[in-house]
Amino acid sequence: MTKYRFLQHTADVKFQAFGKNLEEAFENAFYALKESICGKIKVKPVDSKIIRIKGNDLNSMLYDFLEEFLFLLDSEGFLLSSIKNIKIDDKKFILVAEVFGGKAKNCKFSNSVKAITYNEMFVKFDSKKKEWVVQVVVDV
Repeated sequence: MTKYRFLQHTADVKFQAFGKNLEEAFENAFYALKESICGKIKVKPVDSKIIRIKGNDLNSMLYDFLEEFLFLLDSEGFLLSSIKNIKIDDKKFILVAEVFGGKAKNCKFSNSVKAITYNEMFVKFDSKKKEWVVQVVVDV
């Protein structure tokens, strides 16, 4: 199964991420966002954090989840390398995950991502392919 793919967009970065469950689709959205920020740069996972997200629906939960990574990068210089133990309650729209990463020093960023947007965003289950699909556009 393809984890994520980038789509054409006139001015911003647009991607879709896929997963056999919601957790895997959100995790793959993180990896697509990471690649859009710093390409294929590997970050040594020297620190971990627990993140907790509470959304109003699946879209807001996805937005807040991805926005948290931009916040950590901008406020602490913390660039995430991986996610473990992601748990999603899709009834209460709560996400908890353990994330790993390190300081973003000496990293050359391929794009300056300004923000996650709700433009063209969706979270849905594709019953034909039996997989979750999320779509995100990030402002660069």
